[in-house]
Amino acid sequence: MPRPRRASTADDLKLNARLVEEILTGFIGDETRRAGMERVVVGLSGGVDSAVAACLARRALGRRGVVAVLMPYRHSHPSSLKDARDLARKLGIQAEVFDISPMVDAWYARDPGASRVRRGNKMSRERMSVLYDRSVVHEALVLGTSNKTELLLGYGTIHGDMASSLNPIGDLYKTQVRQMAEHLGISAAIRRKVPSADLWPDQTDENELGFSYDEVDRLLQLLVDQRGSRASALEAGWPRGMVDRVLRMMRRSQYKRRMPIIAKISERTVGVDFRYPRDWGT
Repeated sequence: MPRPRRASTADDLKLNARLVEEILTGFIGDETRRAGMERVVVGLSGGVDSAVAACLARRALGRRGVVAVLMPYRHSHPSSLKDARDLARKLGIQAEVFDISPMVDAWYARDPGASRVRRGNKMSRERMSVLYDRSVVHEALVLGTSNKTELLLGYGTIHGDMASSLNPIGDLYKTQVRQMAEHLGISAAIRRKVPSADLWPDQTDENELGFSYDEVDRLLQLLVDQRGSRASALEAGWPRGMVDRVLRMMRRSQYKRRMPIIAKISERTVGVDFRYPRDWGT
């Protein structure tokens, strides 16, 4: 019988922002140099997640250590590009702009009836394709911008926005990313923007998810960080429908959070046994 859990509150998600900044900038610097690199490329969308990742990277690697890549689609909101440009200018980092409309539209010219979900996934993967190409040009690693809420719910595109070489914000819930944004001095225009992947007009994260980030972050904190069960979440007062939906999303998206499953034949299998520091020469 699972032991009762108290209801998670906003206080459970409060950060020591200064300490988190120190940990994450150290992580970016160490992991980048460990790979033999001196810089990262980051897809700057105009949203708070990529803004926080870029700011942390700027503090870790310096002005020349970060390249921002801005990748609008023809339906993207004009403020997305403007806010991304403004942030890159404020940080003093190089910014490149690549319109992904020709690549996406050329693919769907043969299938004009494709759904918004398919088109959105294609946009996300085209952007990641551009980032990895630019990473070769700049001899850089691709910096991830998916937060913990998105990763746990599978709210992202595998091999698209969920791909990266290293991710400094993947253990921060969305509400914690907002705390870091305020600590880092990111503009209110970005911090207070309605969360959206900007994949089609009027698309918002919370409308698609069916609940707010403030709500789901507290539930996830209970289920994941406090190791709570379904029963304990219900006992703590969470609506049954929301608990079941969140648990279902977590379960069904597990494949997105791990490398491809490799059938085990030998004694040392990549991703199963071949994963100790000594295997990487460290």
